[in-house]
Amino acid sequence: MNTLKNKYFDIGANLTHSSFEGDEEIIINLANQEGVERLSVTGSNLEESIKAYELVKAFPDHLISTAGIHPHEAKQYSRSSFTEIRDLLTANGVNAIGETGLDFHRNFSSPTQQIKSFEAHIELAIDTSMPLFLHEREAHDKFIEMLKPLKNDLPKTVVHCFTGNESELQAYIDMDFYIGITGWICDERRGKHLEDLVSLIPLNKLMVETDAPYLLPRDMGIKKSSRNEPRYLPHIVNKISSHREEELEVITSSIYLNSLDFFKL
Repeated sequence: MNTLKNKYFDIGANLTHSSFEGDEEIIINLANQEGVERLSVTGSNLEESIKAYELVKAFPDHLISTAGIHPHEAKQYSRSSFTEIRDLLTANGVNAIGETGLDFHRNFSSPTQQIKSFEAHIELAIDTSMPLFLHEREAHDKFIEMLKPLKNDLPKTVVHCFTGNESELQAYIDMDFYIGITGWICDERRGKHLEDLVSLIPLNKLMVETDAPYLLPRDMGIKKSSRNEPRYLPHIVNKISSHREEELEVITSSIYLNSLDFFKL
């Protein structure tokens, strides 16, 4: 249990995932015991965004949610579905637009479909001044190409689950984006480079997330389950702290306040 009474905010937890079905209250309570007092439930398409909001209504003291269409789901984008997304954003507890962005790694939706959907989300964010929760994988150049001309018009924006290189990170920092770090930094196989990069993120732009149930921190040595949970968030913060100069308490409190500020809480 977290004995330091630090407060944590998981800015990206996929609590609508089938692996959590029926366990939501237990998951939230276990997280709360570790100091993870607030969680943002990620919306990945219209259906999941509605489910995320239903969870927010059930646990309003701990949850907020996002509403949007993930690039994998961009083929589902239509004017009618996006009207429903827009309407959902007016609900109390739905605090950001997304998850949206570009993912050219697998192209579950075509690049053309992704770009069209992403453009609609960007326009909506500018129109409503609601924060943007963004996903980018193997699409950095196009991602920046779409966003850079709008830099002065964009609301607060986070690139969630950052896993890129130094030049990509610097481009996001130059855009004044927040950066979300996950348990990827705890993976010695593919996240080792983040140990050096995490110190480059301005403290007032750093946020953390589990992306649960994905990205279980490998260095925790959990063998009996592959399901990541929000209660493991403090472990990620401790890992980040070991590669920054500030004291752990300073990092933890700053990340929490950044998250409150980003989601306008």
